[in-house]
Amino acid sequence: MQKQITIAAEVSYTGVGLHSGRDVHMVLKPAPVDTGILFVRTDVAERPSIHAAASNVTSTLRATTVEENGYKVFTIEHLMSAFHAQGIDNCIVEMDSEEPPVADGSSLVFFELLEKAGRQEQEKECHEIVIDKVYRIDDEENSRFVMVVPYDGFRVSFTSLNPHKLIGVQYQNFEITPETYHKEIAPARTIAYEKEIEALRKMGLGLGGTLESVIVYNDEGWLNPLHYEDELVRHKILDVIGDLRLAGKIRGHVIAAASGHALNTQLAKVIAGALG
Repeated sequence: MQKQITIAAEVSYTGVGLHSGRDVHMVLKPAPVDTGILFVRTDVAERPSIHAAASNVTSTLRATTVEENGYKVFTIEHLMSAFHAQGIDNCIVEMDSEEPPVADGSSLVFFELLEKAGRQEQEKECHEIVIDKVYRIDDEENSRFVMVVPYDGFRVSFTSLNPHKLIGVQYQNFEITPETYHKEIAPARTIAYEKEIEALRKMGLGLGGTLESVIVYNDEGWLNPLHYEDELVRHKILDVIGDLRLAGKIRGHVIAAASGHALNTQLAKVIAGALG
């Protein structure tokens, strides 16, 4: 049986939150067995803790939010994705704001930060969620779904459906290992349609987004260079990996079509309820 893993050393990163636009200093610290991923708000005198658990999800509007005892953290999916890919069971994430840094809009900074911290095996066995049947969430009105089926490993197959002529249908399928994730998924960044940006900002979203942290497209083309021709679907894979980590460390094959945070976290809740 595999043992639980925490990080071997403390690491930190400072940046700006994607939606809040606020400066944030984040410190990742080793954690005892059975801690899970635990966010601690150091900007609040009581230093409240919020467990990164599917049952704590309260919003999925353009990002995933978890909340506990009236305190929340949001846009955690990129960091959670890196934890999933690196196989980290336990970590304390201290932040002096409600939102992790956006960095370049991908999970590459977080993945490499965890790599720098190193892995520390712990004395207790890891609780891996082994998918033993099909779990599926559908949004039939919009022809979207996400499901997970039994599989000896961790694989994600994703079809992205975007009506814009520049993007269209994109598909990717990866066996998720640390090496594959680092090369093929971690560098894939958040994407936005230029015409939507003003509306988002009026809603108080995307206030920290710039061309350094978001890929933007309009009806003429891309405003910044792509890392991959199919960067959108790769980022969707990055997101679903992070959202499903809220259920725990999963062994199974995730299959999705046009899924987003809402469907992803619904699936995480079902899995956690059944197998967690």
